[in-house]
Amino acid sequence: MSQASVLTCLKEVFGFSTFRGDQEAVITTVLSGNSALLIMPTGMGKSLCFQLPARILSQEGRGLTLVISPLIALMKDQVDAAQAKGLRAAFINSSLSAEERNARYRKLAAGRYEILYVTPERFRIPEFREALLQSGRQSGRQGGWQNPVALLAVDEAHCISSWGHDFRLDYSRLGDIRAEIGNPVTLAVTASATPLVQADILKQLSIGDAQIFNRGVRRENLSLEVVDLHGMEQKVQAFVSYRHRFPGPAICYFSLVQSLMKFSDQISRLGFSHLIYHGQLGDRERKRSQEQFLAKTENEALILATPAFGLGIDKENVRLVMHAEIPGSLESYYQEVGRAGRDGRQAKAALFFEDDDVSIQKDFLDWASPDPGFVNAVYNLIERNPLRARQEGFDYLRTQMNFYNRRDFRVETAVGLLERWGAIEGRKPIEWKAISEPPQEYLDQALYQTRRTGQLRKLHEMVAFAKLSPEADHELCRMTELEKYFGFKDGKRCGICDLCLSHGVAHD
Repeated sequence: MSQASVLTCLKEVFGFSTFRGDQEAVITTVLSGNSALLIMPTGMGKSLCFQLPARILSQEGRGLTLVISPLIALMKDQVDAAQAKGLRAAFINSSLSAEERNARYRKLAAGRYEILYVTPERFRIPEFREALLQSGRQSGRQGGWQNPVALLAVDEAHCISSWGHDFRLDYSRLGDIRAEIGNPVTLAVTASATPLVQADILKQLSIGDAQIFNRGVRRENLSLEVVDLHGMEQKVQAFVSYRHRFPGPAICYFSLVQSLMKFSDQISRLGFSHLIYHGQLGDRERKRSQEQFLAKTENEALILATPAFGLGIDKENVRLVMHAEIPGSLESYYQEVGRAGRDGRQAKAALFFEDDDVSIQKDFLDWASPDPGFVNAVYNLIERNPLRARQEGFDYLRTQMNFYNRRDFRVETAVGLLERWGAIEGRKPIEWKAISEPPQEYLDQALYQTRRTGQLRKLHEMVAFAKLSPEADHELCRMTELEKYFGFKDGKRCGICDLCLSHGVAHD
């Protein structure tokens, strides 16, 4: 592999003349046969760090690049973008029909792909494992299951750590999976990770000698602010004020769909045209909102969204990110505010903090992570009463589970988990079919409780950040507090956050 070939690929395949940030160093590292951990904000070009090597490795006959991703909803867009560049890319996940999956297994076995996106749960499927083994044989390797993968890219790598904000059990199996496929060169990528999570990623993947690329979390152009408010009316007033003071594309985040829709009604009456994005919308509606937000310019671009919005979205000129409800962790907060000002110009991040929102966020954590007994009960309903489940869908499940809180979507979450685990098939209720009981490790009550305790700790850390007060300490700065959380100490005060400005700290 020569540097000239890398630069040629960058220009001819991806259309860029230069690299950004650590991209070149990371690509050189993995192509030289060394593993790496890359911590880089969303939208800064992480995917190039494994897509460009995928093309080089394929051209050199070294094999497949396998991308592990938890985000089924984004895989198609990621693959479409890769295919548009001419990459032989595909994904295999539960959104495909059995016929489509089998066709892709055959292509995988025949060595037709240079980059493939899957969830970690896919390794539970014997047909996939056999196709991957055959792919290794097709690439000329001897001895069967011996490193059919030239590069293993672990996207959203923080999911591997039980200390992280988005732990996912099958991610914790990736170390064993990596060993099974011959310990290929591995690139772990994430937008944010504390030192504890970084160490856990390296340990779990058995890549302790990996080079770490982390430029830190500081954003010199991003002004952070927290405003204490009470009630929807004050939040709407604050929204109007910020929208007028900081014109340009804007995102306003909510934890709950119900709050988002109520807020949407309020600002519509005030004449604010906007888009909405949340999990209760259909796939087509969410995609349309994303595309319209990306296409709109300046003051036209305003979207009210739940946290899922922004993943895979690269709009450089967002001037304002507001949080109408407190995020569940500092990791989530950092990722979401980081969607502002990617063009390097000044941008604002405003959190509307209300003490009552903390209890709402605690409820949200319960609904987003149902108790194992709850999930198992939902499976039993679908397995034992398939006709009613398919005909009546979620209403039948809610009735049988005896709860009617409109904000509680544990049933939807449970069904999503069962589908991800391979316990049921079918994206729509009419297609539901029980396949096998949920794996017992997913129903471990002690593991669930540990995870729940960790989520509450992270919420309390987020609340403590929101409650930082210049009266308590004149040296406080929100940006340096974020840096401390992510392991960077002794940074200078930013000079542009609300805490710095309250004491007249100058911005260099």
